[in-house]
Amino acid sequence: MTELMGTHLLLVALLAPLAGALVAGLISVRFPGTSTFSWFSRLITTTGVLISFLISLCALRHTLRGAHLDEAVYTWAVSASFHAEFGLLVDGLSALMMCVVTFVSLAVHVYSIGYMKAEAGISRFFACIAFFTFAMLKLVMANGFLQLFFGWEAVGLASYLLIGFWFERPRAAAAGLKAFLVNRFSDGIFLAGIALLFSAAGSFRFSEIFLLRHQMAEMTLPGTGWSLITIACLCLFVGAMGKSAQFPLHIWLPDSMEGPTPISALIHAATMVTAGIFMVARLSPLFELSDTALCLMLITGAVTALFMGLVAAVQNDIKQIIAWSTISQLGYMTMALGASAYSVAIFHLVTHAFFKALLFLAAGAVIIAMNKDQDINNMGGLKKHMPFVWCCALIATLSLSGAPFFSGFYSKESILSALSYDLSSFGSLFAYVCALSGVFVTAFYAFRLLFLVFHGKERFGKPDADSVAHSQADYVGLLPGESPLAAPGIMALPLFALAIPSFLAGWFLMEPVLFSDFLKSSILVDSQWHPAMEMLHAHFTGPLSMTLHGLFRLPVLLAVSGALFAMFIYLVRPEMSERFVRAVPAVHRLLLNQYYFVIELEAGVHSSQRALKRFTSAVGQIFWKAGEVRFPDGLIASASTVFLSRASSLLQRAQSGYLSHYALVMIVGLLCFLLYFCL
Repeated sequence: MTELMGTHLLLVALLAPLAGALVAGLISVRFPGTSTFSWFSRLITTTGVLISFLISLCALRHTLRGAHLDEAVYTWAVSASFHAEFGLLVDGLSALMMCVVTFVSLAVHVYSIGYMKAEAGISRFFACIAFFTFAMLKLVMANGFLQLFFGWEAVGLASYLLIGFWFERPRAAAAGLKAFLVNRFSDGIFLAGIALLFSAAGSFRFSEIFLLRHQMAEMTLPGTGWSLITIACLCLFVGAMGKSAQFPLHIWLPDSMEGPTPISALIHAATMVTAGIFMVARLSPLFELSDTALCLMLITGAVTALFMGLVAAVQNDIKQIIAWSTISQLGYMTMALGASAYSVAIFHLVTHAFFKALLFLAAGAVIIAMNKDQDINNMGGLKKHMPFVWCCALIATLSLSGAPFFSGFYSKESILSALSYDLSSFGSLFAYVCALSGVFVTAFYAFRLLFLVFHGKERFGKPDADSVAHSQADYVGLLPGESPLAAPGIMALPLFALAIPSFLAGWFLMEPVLFSDFLKSSILVDSQWHPAMEMLHAHFTGPLSMTLHGLFRLPVLLAVSGALFAMFIYLVRPEMSERFVRAVPAVHRLLLNQYYFVIELEAGVHSSQRALKRFTSAVGQIFWKAGEVRFPDGLIASASTVFLSRASSLLQRAQSGYLSHYALVMIVGLLCFLLYFCL
């Protein structure tokens, strides 16, 4: 790789977004809350990400030709048993992720120029998203665990800053804190897994650890009979569960929708939440040695894919629906990892990044048109007002549902095929049933969103009780007689750019990603024990044949059924939705309250806070009574008062007022003086 692309150029790709973030950050500090130099912040950060994207394309072209780079750039700590370095690992997997991260980030930067133009603190916003891009590039280009963990934590920090961008809003601040705390829990266990691997291999570098993986497979955790590699892989997967929002560590992602919509597209659809998927794929040589970890991934992904998709089917907030959809689709990727179809998981990661980012950005345009109203019950009939946005949303919906010829079809069909080839292992049948059921659920909630927003009767512009108490300036939604607002024209460019790969990427990427040597140096699969990829390759005869064959298979039939069912109860017979709610109110409440998991957790957090408050109050009382009341006030102040009172009483008795007493005291004093100095 060094002959084709210099290391310095790859460093430019990594550091260009960071440079833009630093400049924009300095501007935001110098001119907070103003837009005096915001144009320069937008320009410098967008230019930095554009440079990274162009270099990433060059890196992808070289890796397609078989180029590979694993090189230490800088060594910052060396001892007898410890070697820490900053290095780059650029192979097919890294180059593909670099292109996805920088392309989606560039689209979000351009989109944000229009979406965030009226917001205060825009320089701070662009500084944070550029820093996030740098952190993701740091993560995907890491050649060892030290650099990976640095990027891992930097991504979490950037996410915290961006979710809480509107920190003056209590819900946004709480959502940022929740995401930070949940990820700190999973990251602590993730760090324990890294420590176990370092203690066994004596190195943080991936290549050196992979060389010793068979020796580590024979090791046990000291003091137990547990396999060290299994415990380490389980710890690493818990870290992935936090970042990639897998049940039960998914609870932070829906609340993170309190951040601006471009952040939802960048972090919670295309990049940050896929960091866990990328990490497991990168460490596939280790996970192949632990069937326990693979089974856990399979079952966790199955539960997440189906049951989180059901929650999306009853939500009314446009961004919440897409957020729960993201969690569900991440479950599909995790199932593919559990079936040892790592390249299929990466394939779905790429296609999902395009169509889900497109869906989020289309939702942002709708939110602007509805004057910040996000309730889909207050929309409807927007197709004639926003035909271009409707077209983009339709492409994203079809791809998300797995419609033939769209990108999502090829990746989702590959996941289902990989799951179906081995139904004898533990949890595989359960995962396959959940995956098939999830196809129907996905099509239902995706088309429910499309129909309620863009089709049917117009339900906006209706007065409500709050309209009397709010002025037109701060009113959320459209007032009676108002038409949907026009979004800035620059926002159409990233929508168009994302619509193309959302439609075509699956067709062109499937063969090189899944069935060529492109990812062979990055992903290792033991085909003897995990034959899913070999069987998938054996049955593959080309994208067109796969599409035509898939037209009559069960997944497509389920997707069509879900779409038709949504059309029937939301367009043909709208009253049917209310009948379903009245027929099964308990189920509806269960889904609407997210299985009561979040509520109970939040109640536990509040209880812990109250207990902590009582504990600290009791400790404070003890220190106050012992340290202040009894010692300074009681012992010192009271004793000194008694001493001075008694001393003054004695002196008072000496002041009798008689001259003879004073003369006696003087004589006695003079005698004492003479005796002391003369004897």
